[in-house]
Amino acid sequence: MKEKANRKQFVGTVISNKMNKTVVVVVERLVEHPLYKKYVRRRKKCMAHDEENACREGDKVLIEETRPLSKHKRWRVRKILERAKVLEKSSENQ
Repeated sequence: MKEKANRKQFVGTVISNKMNKTVVVVVERLVEHPLYKKYVRRRKKCMAHDEENACREGDKVLIEETRPLSKHKRWRVRKILERAKVLEKSSENQ
């Protein structure tokens, strides 16, 4: 049996789950500037496949590289690492 090749994996935060079986994940990384040696934050948005529609906005997820699933989707959600805190609406403000 053939083993899967090593695939890239990133940890990111879900910023949108408005599509069916698709989430948008933002991956942040720190990169040192080559000249000034200051650390700069770089962000990349990835569209990832979420088969069960289990992800919510604010969740921290592990995504894995996969074959192209659609025009923009090249990632798959492997695991939800941390759930977002849900804020309940209070009836006092109404």
